[in-house]
Amino acid sequence: MSQTFNSPESSTISRRTLLKLFGVGAIVGGTGYSRFSKPKPTIFQPDSLNLPLNLNTPKRVVVIGGGLAGLACAYELVQRGFMVTLLEKSPQLGGKIASWQIEAAGETFRMEHGFHGFFPQYYNLNSLVSELNIKDNFQSLNFYSVVYRDRHYQPEVFRPSHSAFPWNIIDLAIASPNRLQWGINLTNFKHLQVFQAITGFERDKNYRRFDHISVADWVATEFPQGLYDLYFLPFAKSSLNAPDLMSVGELMQFFHFYFFGNPEGLAFNGTKDDMGTSLVQPIVASIQKQGSQVFTDVTVSEIIANQNKIEKVKYFVGSNDNSVPFWVKQNSVVKDEKIAYFGAVDEVFAVAANSNEAISLTCTHQGCTVHKAADGQFHCPCHGAVFTAEGKVVKGPAQRDLAKFKVVKKQDEQLQLLAKNPEASSPQEIAADYYVMATDVPGVQQLFHRINGDVNPTVRSQIAKLNIADPFAVCRFWFDRDFTWSHSNFTSLSGYQLTDSITLYHRIQTQFIEWSQKTGGSVVELHAYCYKEKEFPTQEALLTTFEQELYEIVPELREAKVLHRELVNQHNFSGYPPNSYADRPETSTEVNNLVFAGDWVKMPFPCGLMERAVSSGLLAANEILHREGLQRRSLLSVNPEGLLQI
Repeated sequence: MSQTFNSPESSTISRRTLLKLFGVGAIVGGTGYSRFSKPKPTIFQPDSLNLPLNLNTPKRVVVIGGGLAGLACAYELVQRGFMVTLLEKSPQLGGKIASWQIEAAGETFRMEHGFHGFFPQYYNLNSLVSELNIKDNFQSLNFYSVVYRDRHYQPEVFRPSHSAFPWNIIDLAIASPNRLQWGINLTNFKHLQVFQAITGFERDKNYRRFDHISVADWVATEFPQGLYDLYFLPFAKSSLNAPDLMSVGELMQFFHFYFFGNPEGLAFNGTKDDMGTSLVQPIVASIQKQGSQVFTDVTVSEIIANQNKIEKVKYFVGSNDNSVPFWVKQNSVVKDEKIAYFGAVDEVFAVAANSNEAISLTCTHQGCTVHKAADGQFHCPCHGAVFTAEGKVVKGPAQRDLAKFKVVKKQDEQLQLLAKNPEASSPQEIAADYYVMATDVPGVQQLFHRINGDVNPTVRSQIAKLNIADPFAVCRFWFDRDFTWSHSNFTSLSGYQLTDSITLYHRIQTQFIEWSQKTGGSVVELHAYCYKEKEFPTQEALLTTFEQELYEIVPELREAKVLHRELVNQHNFSGYPPNSYADRPETSTEVNNLVFAGDWVKMPFPCGLMERAVSSGLLAANEILHREGLQRRSLLSVNPEGLLQI
């Protein structure tokens, strides 16, 4: 995260003055190496013995969830000789980095869930990229900017650097045009506490001290306002958790991983094409090359457990239907005179007045809950699919109609439903030696609802307590003209009501570069990392605000013609609110042959975002390898502890 601002006039404060200012002069002598020598990554839990690498007897693993965590786990296990069956609910693999085909401006493009940056300290993700020999799929973005709506602050520009703490702070201050507005005074006890907290990270102590309080409450009193506005707010939101619902303990972990424990700098790589093409497809191809199976569009209907052990999984391919009757309670939140709603979260059913038929409102694309719009049709808020009032698909990317169910019984405020689709035949079954649940939070909670049999009640409780962050949204615009832009092609934005970043796709990804060269147009994406649903309850509210803020950010585009808009809107990112760390499940569970992977798993070393997902998947693989007496994969992280522990 060390930066060099691109103006020579910015270096007007000496290093000596800044060392005195931040009170780190006493430790500089002991850390002088970090100015000249790049610290090495830390190896997590290395095996002390030389153990076998591969199985000598067949073992089968079922991985449920085809996002980065599930793919990383499956990838490592198939390399070691395990037969893996990967089951993914969506038609596309990749989870939050999946991509799919859309029609826009008269052409076909690949759409995804927004821009993703590959930081150099993503050691475990980058090791997969190297092994797959796909480094050419990535390119450096060289630098990136943070631009503030409040003109009181000048833009910050971050570039690659290899200075570790404390030199990264010194470099940051020298480079920052806003350094005199940080507001830090280490003679103020509260400010000193902040400095010690962010530079003295130690995982267990960190969460004991700070997990009980939200970031918003922590900074409400005597916090350096400039420091918060310039760095804490924009970088905290980039974790996809809002400050009012994010634990300070989690924020400290996030900052340690991305800055205070990171000697790599904050500049990053991006993909030359969409994430599905650049990363997901090569991982999947490697898994399938080893003879393992990957199934998409899968619905797990039942998980059979006996004596605290998973025995088998039942599932359907190509259908969300369930051939087993089930009960749903009336939904008291959604009100409609003509339609009654039953169920909750991502399993909601609509029943018209005097009808004996229910329509599932689970979108057949990626499982989001569709909503009735003013036109009487059901619209998916996530990826734009549209269904008629009868559930027929009229606009993709969904390809199948909404599932229909017969109302078997009515009792009080409950309905018993049974799949009406004649394709709902007997489910397929699969038994394995190990099971890995690697879905998002709503997915793993639904899986636990479908466990039939006894499993450890503590594990059930841990899963039930998992949290979901505020929703995030991406809006991509196609315009008929280009525009001038003095900042980075991916730029963080701070201070806007909705928008947190802007990406110029027509300058970084091949398909959009080619389209821009051919048409003279531009493709711009705005991203809201964690917005409040009450403030933006509809797609129209999101689109209207995104467009208004885009014209403020890029005034030139007011004169341009919008050729197409594509909205992606999901509510499934892991939440890390206060008091959640203690109950967060770990990789290994009290269910004998069940292992967890995902960014909601309690991680034993600092990591974030994509690196957190990949590392959790590799930890799950390592747990299985360890139980089979095999050599675990070496996992790397930044230094797990801060230098100024207290």
